[in-house]
Amino acid sequence: MSAGALFGMNFLAYAIVFVLVAALVVAACFIGIKWRKSKDAKAVLESGASEENNMA
Repeated sequence: MSAGALFGMNFLAYAIVFVLVAALVVAACFIGIKWRKSKDAKAVLESGASEENNMA
């Protein structure tokens, strides 16, 4: 094989790995955002419930 073909195959292999890692990072960010939003919503509900108990 020529040097150009070997370079092209190696470049594509590393590009595919890079794309997979980048996709995992983006997915992890979206999951983290979702978990944080649900945690904040749960905290608001719990703080609202504790305020109602304090007023009663």
